[in-house]
This record gives sequence, structure tokens and C-alpha cells, in this order.
Amino acid sequence: MSDKPRTVSGMRPTGPLHIGHYFGVLKNWIELQESYQAYFFVADFHALTSDYASPANIGHNTIEMVKDWIASGLDPARCVIFRQSRVSEHADLSLLLSMITPVSWLERNPTYKEQLQQITSKDLGNAGFLCYPVLMAADILLYLPAGVPVGEDQLPHLELTREIARRFNYLYGEFFPEPKAMLTAAAKCPGLDGRKMSKSYGNGIFLSENLTELGRKIRGMYTDPARLRKSDPGNPDECNLFPYHLLLSSQEQREEIRAGCVQATFGCVDCKKIFLANLENFLRPLQERRSGLKDGDILAILKQGDAAAAEFASGTMAVVRQKMGLG
Repeated sequence: MSDKPRTVSGMRPTGPLHIGHYFGVLKNWIELQESYQAYFFVADFHALTSDYASPANIGHNTIEMVKDWIASGLDPARCVIFRQSRVSEHADLSLLLSMITPVSWLERNPTYKEQLQQITSKDLGNAGFLCYPVLMAADILLYLPAGVPVGEDQLPHLELTREIARRFNYLYGEFFPEPKAMLTAAAKCPGLDGRKMSKSYGNGIFLSENLTELGRKIRGMYTDPARLRKSDPGNPDECNLFPYHLLLSSQEQREEIRAGCVQATFGCVDCKKIFLANLENFLRPLQERRSGLKDGDILAILKQGDAAAAEFASGTMAVVRQKMGLG
């Protein structure tokens, strides 16, 4: 058994991954696998909390998402990659933790209230959606992690996990750690039309996207509204494109672009050409690695990961059952 601290994180298989997923999540996971016992899972149970009426694509999305993970740099030899639904202990622990979680804790969850108001295309009045923070707590606590990588917006979720851990420990004796937040820097990746990047808007830069088609989309990308003509001075901090230069362009290029934009000596077309070249240099090797991954390869990796995760999780559940009088 490694003496490295453990960490765990998951992602819902709801569609193709875009560049925001890479810089906001995957890049951090790739670094964590070097210094942590890292467990990364496909959150297919969580996909059902909102997409229970249309589950047909979950299996396909799972395989495609894990291809993106591995092509981006996750290494099954350095981390455990598995499916949440294939490790039954996730459901077992979620059920037992639901016995001790007050309903008021779930109803005050800001994301729950926000999504009930904003998502009107789906019926989210199901118990699974209300109780998803308990399942999330189970996902985390099963692996007794020292910390969990989260963005600023996920801190309320992690704090609820910590509260559930404290309540369990108070009732049954110390066992679960209270995992610390491993804050990850937010990567600003706006959609090509200025809205939030989303596959439903058709405004994303997807990791597996055809580069020719991507070039067409980038050339039509929304930029600085103040620059109607090349001779109009702009403000890179108000431009929809400049955040991508912060991620993919060199310091020298960023300085050149900023100066040229402010002084109106550098047009948006020139700016897009630099971005597209850097984007293609970033995506091409990733897509080449991805093209070598077969569905059977991914299923074999997941099967191996499912077994490794279940082996650890079964040890956690043995202790939980004993402490709750079910041993």
C-alpha cells in the first residue's frame, strides 16, 4: 500500500469534453496522479439524477470521456480510473449516510435551489436530485481522502460532506476524515459566442473536434464588441478571445497581442490566427493519442479500475457496517 495521501474526484458522462474541462479539471488531475493515490471516477449514478429519463447515451459517453482523460494525460498505471455504478459500495454508503443526514441540510444546498429555478426543461423533483449531495459525500468518504480537488463554486458541496463526516463520527466514533478543499484555479473559457461554453449552445471548443471544423468556428468567434474595425482600439480584458491566449499563447505573444489591440495596430483576424495555430498545436497530439484508443482498451482499463476501487471501498464499508450495528 502506498504511503501517499489519497484524493478522489469524478465527472459526469453527459457529453463531449471541451477545453474548459481540460484546463479547469483534467490538467489538475494529471498533476495530482503524481503525488497522490488518486481515484478518478465516471459519475454515472450522478448523471441519472438529472438525466434519468434519457439514459441511452451514458455508456457511449463514458467510453468517449475516458478516452479524453487518457489522451490528455491520465495514466491508469498512476491512478485508478473506474465507474461509480460498478462499485456497489457507493450506493451502500450513500444509503447509510442518508439515514443520518437531515433533510434541512439538503434543502439549503444553494445549487439545489438554483438548478430547480433555472433548469425548466427537466423535472428535477425526484428524490435522487435532492439527495445527490449525500451520494457525493459517499463518493468522497469511501476512499478516506486527505483532500478533494474542487473549484470555488464547489466549496458548499464539500462542506456538506465534511458535516456528514462529523455527524457520523459523533454518532459512531471517529472514522471518517474531514477532507480538505484542494482549491483549483478557475480557467476562464467562454463560449465562442460570448455565452457560457455548452454543447447545447454549439459554442464549445471540444477536445475531440475536427480541426478543420474548429478553424471555421474560431474564425467566426465573437471578440471585442468595441472593435468594429481594425482601426478601433480595443481592450483585451473585455475580449472573449484573450482569456484563451492566457492559457495557450506564449508571454511574448500575449504582450504583442495586448499592445496591438490597445493601439489598434493588430486586428482580430490576426489575433484569431495566432490562437488557432496554438490551439491546433495543443489539440493535435492529444487527438493523435486519442485515435489510438479503442473502445475495448477503455473497457479493460475501467474493469481493472472498478476492481481496484471496490477492493478499497469494501474495507471502508466493513468498518461502517460494524459501527452502525450491521457487522
